[in-house]
Amino acid sequence: MPRAVLLDVDGTLVDSNDAHAEAWVAALAEFGRPATFERLRAMIGKGGDKILPEVAGLSDESPEGKRLSERRRKLFLERWAPHLKPFPAARKLVARMRDAGMDVVIATSANAEELSTLLRIAQVDDLIDGATSSDDAERSKPDPDIVAAALEKTGCPAAEVVMLGDTPYDVEASGRAGVACIALRCGGWDDDALRGARAIYDDPADLLVHWDDSPLASGVGGEPLGR
Repeated sequence: MPRAVLLDVDGTLVDSNDAHAEAWVAALAEFGRPATFERLRAMIGKGGDKILPEVAGLSDESPEGKRLSERRRKLFLERWAPHLKPFPAARKLVARMRDAGMDVVIATSANAEELSTLLRIAQVDDLIDGATSSDDAERSKPDPDIVAAALEKTGCPAAEVVMLGDTPYDVEASGRAGVACIALRCGGWDDDALRGARAIYDDPADLLVHWDDSPLASGVGGEPLGR
């Protein structure tokens, strides 16, 4: 079985993808750069370094880009985060990983402050061995930087590590880092969008039920497949 798991949080452990899209829509509107929920929702999983140039024509390092990103962060934490819930069995799944002897390292496009809040919501903050966020990498997913940084923290070769995520950007980023990916549908993407994942499950509870037949128990080699 894998020696370590690289773990996404938004859409994987916490039902927060819609909230992130709503926060982006609200912040962009305040800055006179309107965008639809549908457009932003399809981009959740990427970081601001990807979203701002595509949607608003702004660099996240520009003065306006920084102000807009900060406003989005505040809106998310103050308006939406208090109402978020973890997916069923999120804590049980991470605890099972730890009980099986796997190190658990977060690999997320969220920033460090958001991550702290999200881990508390997921009720797994005491089960995590390390974390990489958008603050620790130059480029967010689907670039491999965040996954590569998390992989380095495990001290394990990529062949002995698996990524758990919910977006096509998780699948692509992990693949570019040489790490097999298990995908969950609960983030809002279908199996076709998650093509390339080693296996696909509905949510943390579904993966936990099928643990014995999953790559978490049987290893991460072989061709991609769906369940």
